[in-house]
Amino acid sequence: MKTFHFEERRFQSAYKKAVNRLSLGDAHLDTIVQNILKDVQKRGDRAVIEYTEQFDRLKLKPSELRVTKAEIQAAYADADEDVMDSLKFAADRITAFHEKQKQDSWFTREKGVYLGQRVQPLACVGLYVPGGKAAYPSSVLMNAIPAKVAGVPKLVMVSPMPEGQCNPYILIAADLVGVHEIYRVGGVQAVAALSYGTKTVPKVDKVVGPGNKYVAAAKRLVYGQVDIDMIAGPSELLIIADEKANPAYLASDLISQAEHDEEAVVIFLSTSAGLVETVKEEMAMQLKVLPRKKIAQTALKKYGMAFVVPDLKTAAEMSNAIAPEHLSVFTEKPFQLLKKLTNAGSIFLGEDTPQSLGDYIAGPNHVLPTGGTARFFSPLSVDDYVKKSSVISYSKTALKRDGAHLMRIAEVERLTAHANMVSIRLENNA
Repeated sequence: MKTFHFEERRFQSAYKKAVNRLSLGDAHLDTIVQNILKDVQKRGDRAVIEYTEQFDRLKLKPSELRVTKAEIQAAYADADEDVMDSLKFAADRITAFHEKQKQDSWFTREKGVYLGQRVQPLACVGLYVPGGKAAYPSSVLMNAIPAKVAGVPKLVMVSPMPEGQCNPYILIAADLVGVHEIYRVGGVQAVAALSYGTKTVPKVDKVVGPGNKYVAAAKRLVYGQVDIDMIAGPSELLIIADEKANPAYLASDLISQAEHDEEAVVIFLSTSAGLVETVKEEMAMQLKVLPRKKIAQTALKKYGMAFVVPDLKTAAEMSNAIAPEHLSVFTEKPFQLLKKLTNAGSIFLGEDTPQSLGDYIAGPNHVLPTGGTARFFSPLSVDDYVKKSSVISYSKTALKRDGAHLMRIAEVERLTAHANMVSIRLENNA
C-alpha cells in the first residue's frame, strides 16, 4: 500500500486516480461476449450446453440443466447444522430490514380527477450466483430476499457448477428463501439464457447478481432486453480514521477487503501519519497467516492507497468524491462525521462495526454500487423488484375545467393533434 501525504505533489494525482477508477469496458471482451449472447439467442439450449461443456467441463443433456429437488435435499445431508442456523439467522435479519422498504400503491381523488400510482412486483427474476473459484450463499440471500419481500412470484437461479460440483450451502440458501428453479449454468451463456429464454430456461424480466468481467459485460449488453441490478466492479473499501483508531482493527478491515480478489480497491484516509505507518506494519504481520495472502498482497500493491490528510473535513470531502462501495469511519465521534458523508454504498460507524457485518448478518443489502457510482446509485433493495404505473382518470367536468391549459401547451409545441384530443371532447360535450 502506497502512502501519499497531503503536502506532496503526487498526492493530487493519486487522489485523482482513486476518483476516476471506473473502467468503461473492453471492446475485445465485448465482442467475445456479444458473440456468445447472439449464439444462445439463436440456438437456445444447444448453445448453452456447448458453452457449459467448454468452460465448466460439464456435459449435459437439456433435461439435466435443472437441479432436481432430490439434489437440493441431498445438500442438507452434507451441511453443517450450525452453518445452516447461521444462514437462517442472516435470512431473518435481511428479511426484517427489507420489509421496511416496501411501498404501497396509492390513489387520490380531487375535483373530478382520479390519480394514483400502482406498485406491482416483477413477474420473474433471474439470480446469477457465482460458483467457480468460490461460493457465496450470502449472495443468494441478498439477491433473493428483497425479491420475495417485493412479491416476485417466480425466482430462477443460475450458477456455474464446474465438473458438476455445487457447494451445498448455495442450494440450501436458495431453498431457504424460496427460489423456484435452479440451473447448473454460469457465465455469459447463463445471462443469455435468462435474457432471451430457451426451451428449458425461462425468460426473465430482470437479471441480478455478481459475476466476473464476462458476466458483468453480458449484463450490460442485454440491458434493455431485460433489466439488470447494476454493473458490479471490483469490491471496494474506504476507511476514514483519526489518531485514536485501533491499528489492529484497521489492518484487519483493510486486509479483509483486499482478499476478495486481485482487483479489490482499498483506500485509507487518516489524519495521522504515524497511524498509517503503524497500520501498514500491522497489516504485514496479519498477512503472514492469511490463507489468501497472495491475493490480498496483489490487491494492496496494485490498488492500495493511504492518504495522510490535514483534518476530517478534508477526509469527508475526499470520500464523497471517491464515492466508495463500503465506507468505514474509525473516529472518536463517527456520528458527527456522518452528516458530512453523502456518497457511499454502505456506511459503517465505529470501531466495533467491522465491514463484514454488512456482508452477512446486519440486514442491509451487500449488493452495492462500485466504481464511484454511489454518487447517483443505491444498494439493491425491494424497489429494484417492483414496477410502478401511473393511473389517471378525468371526469367530463374536470376535462372542461383544465383542458385549455393542455391545449395551449400543445400548440406551443406544435403538436396540434394533442390539442385536438381535448377540443374534440369539449365540443362533443358542449
